[in-house]
Amino acid sequence: MPARRPARTAVTAAAVALLAATATACGDAGGLRSAGATPPAVSPARLWPGLRPASSPAYPYDVATREVVKGVAVPGDDIRKVDPVDVVEAEVRAHPDDYGPKGPYHATVERLGDCRAGGDRARCPLLTPYYRDLTGDGRDDMTLGFRLYPTNQTAVRVYTVEKHRLVQVLSDNDAIIGVELAGRTLIERSPADISGYEYRTTWVWDPGQRAMVFSRDEYLHTGGGRHAKKPSPSPSPSGSPSPSPSLSASAP
Repeated sequence: MPARRPARTAVTAAAVALLAATATACGDAGGLRSAGATPPAVSPARLWPGLRPASSPAYPYDVATREVVKGVAVPGDDIRKVDPVDVVEAEVRAHPDDYGPKGPYHATVERLGDCRAGGDRARCPLLTPYYRDLTGDGRDDMTLGFRLYPTNQTAVRVYTVEKHRLVQVLSDNDAIIGVELAGRTLIERSPADISGYEYRTTWVWDPGQRAMVFSRDEYLHTGGGRHAKKPSPSPSPSGSPSPSPSLSASAP
């Protein structure tokens, strides 16, 4: 809002003057010192103000998933007493298109038997479950992960208990290199197509949708790596702005 900019500049100038006066009064006795003039605030440059809205939403993204898990009991409403293998097997039964013989994750099913007693634990796709209150109701929820074969992706699921039923409130499959729990936030880390960078996707609990919802997707520089090929320079109008790119989980 440009009309408010002069007022903010005046306030800033007054604050700088006050600091300068204070520094003068205090001398060298450890008082405040002026850091110099503060540049005025600059409002964002709005591009294409007459741009018409799109006729359809942006590309589809599963911002929230919610599904009652059938066939799995919750003894005493204590989610820690639920067998994670039972939960994954219930998902397999509920989604035959994904886990059936022609599904993209069909090879996951045969490995689930190795998660039971006497099986080959090295072949079990199930990862260690973690428990934390992510919904804010004061009770533990379960964050579950398991490998998907033959794609070698990782499935990340979050479950809560509502009205004595187990409810899945987050479901995401991706090429994941790490998962973090920060407070009631779940963060997934995935490799980017350029070394030295990664994607971080953040999910938070939404009381309105009663599910963990997608809230942020970041593309972050994480260290050294090969550089992307620079595009060939092309002429552009003078002065025109250009765009630029901007859980080891906790212990149970």
